[in-house]
Amino acid sequence: MPKVAYHLDLPETPSSAVVFASPHSGRDYPWSFLRGTILDETLIRSSEDAFVDRLFDCAPQFGAPLLRAGAPRAFIDLNRASDELDPALIDGVRRTGHNPRVASGLGVVPRVVANGRAIYCGKLPLAEAERRIGLYWKPYHARLQALLDSAKAQAGESILIDCHSMPHEAVDSVLRKNGARPEIVLGDRFGASAAPEIVELVEQAFVRAGLVVARNAPFAGAFTTMHYGRPSRRQHAVQIEIDRGLYMDEATIKPSGDFHAFRRLLRGVIAEIAAIGHREQRLAAE
Repeated sequence: MPKVAYHLDLPETPSSAVVFASPHSGRDYPWSFLRGTILDETLIRSSEDAFVDRLFDCAPQFGAPLLRAGAPRAFIDLNRASDELDPALIDGVRRTGHNPRVASGLGVVPRVVANGRAIYCGKLPLAEAERRIGLYWKPYHARLQALLDSAKAQAGESILIDCHSMPHEAVDSVLRKNGARPEIVLGDRFGASAAPEIVELVEQAFVRAGLVVARNAPFAGAFTTMHYGRPSRRQHAVQIEIDRGLYMDEATIKPSGDFHAFRRLLRGVIAEIAAIGHREQRLAAE
């Protein structure tokens, strides 16, 4: 089993309402899990948000915590509801209605990785799914809510930045009016998970860094933004998807020659986003 449910990097002095989280960057693949999959050690990582935790690891320097998954996405998907169980994978689970994520094999315990590649050759017992949820999903989300509650108590609001990466070809069909290809996709559930002024400030941080930004297409946000985005309660959630082609080789799952330069570029973006939670800077920006 993966060693821990999550890793938490805290600032020396919390000073931001922003909480950064990376639910898909876990890379602790225990031998027992690898032995039970029909995929090799590279393919099993194909749906992992590789190195996203490293891209955002400077967040505590700007007063904001960073919560990082311990278990890999292929083992347990922290961006799904705990009841999104796949009857095609989990023995004893009944099909109840149509859930497109579950139907495609991307439930809380995934049946497939990228490009629909099957992880297992058979089914898993329900007790195994429940064990993964209890040991990894529940502690991660309990900690995430506690961080948001703490930020809100300190700053009067909380802003979750849920950090992800997307395959380079994921936005092939999405073009901006000027023909530019999006490099960053922000998801706010079409305005439901965060106040418009917050999403605008997040977008402008990336734009000022020279990056092309799109909203909600092809990714509008999944469980995390839907569950935690409560603008009326001053709890906001924005999903960030970053084109993997900007910093890694997707075939080998290794950082590319551009990794360090892109990480330095993101440092300024992260500083700006963390500052959104500083009330005096927020008022100045507005």
